[in-house]
Amino acid sequence: MSRFDFDWVDAFSDRAFGGNGCAVVHGGAHLPVETCTAYVRETSLVECTFTGPSDLADIRVRYFLASREIPFAGHPTIATVAAMRDRGLIGEGQIRLETGAGIVPVTIAGDQIEMTQIAPEFGPKPDPALVAAAISLPVEAILGAPQKVSTGLPFCITVLKDQTALAQAQLDLPALARLGQALGADGIDMMEPFLVTLQGATELGDTYSRLLMAPPSPPEDPFTGSATGAMAAYLWRNGLMQQDSFVAEQGHGMGRPGMARVTRLGPCDALQGIKVSGTGFVLMRGSVDLPDQT
Repeated sequence: MSRFDFDWVDAFSDRAFGGNGCAVVHGGAHLPVETCTAYVRETSLVECTFTGPSDLADIRVRYFLASREIPFAGHPTIATVAAMRDRGLIGEGQIRLETGAGIVPVTIAGDQIEMTQIAPEFGPKPDPALVAAAISLPVEAILGAPQKVSTGLPFCITVLKDQTALAQAQLDLPALARLGQALGADGIDMMEPFLVTLQGATELGDTYSRLLMAPPSPPEDPFTGSATGAMAAYLWRNGLMQQDSFVAEQGHGMGRPGMARVTRLGPCDALQGIKVSGTGFVLMRGSVDLPDQT
């Protein structure tokens, strides 16, 4: 058993109880997967991060859901950098993170933390009827063709016609499993659709999104930074977003409003990367005793 410092950060928010929470365990990157996933379950958060030294970048970051390790996640990246800055471990400027998806550059300027996600990978386009069944909506509620897109973590990007449909969406787990099979999910990754509308939740936003999640994760993710990057890439490639930079909103229906600014690198038909920026509010600080062996 070893003791670690941790910070609980609300990412993509500048206030307590907004955006998406993430617990950052400093110096815990060497811990076994079983310990890390158990810690996520103990917090009831969607994801937590564990940091450590890196031979390739300034710091190594490992990302965990309640069920498994994942290569990258957006809101935990914002949370990790916000926590490190709050502790005086870093200042303004640039930092490079070693992640399972590669090296992620991050820029800190004032209260804004901007990560550069990797160039998008565009995967298969599933039958819209499969997607509609997975979110318990008629196929007419979907605009265009949903597609698997990744800027470090894959999501099935799905544009809905309006916010009424967005609010009515509910996961159908058997149908979600069939969608995952069609998209090549490995049976653990359910490939939940990332749902987006082309209107903000407030007058400040340009898009408004939801991510419904399968067990053992909580039923909905308040703000999903990695999916926001993938969503932005999809919108630009398909001519659905005209601005080079826009404001993405998520979490308002949960009472946890979050906001990110998304900026493209390169032309819409040859995107070189996606920048996603936001703030992080450190809500809690403390220490935790965790087993370092399974």
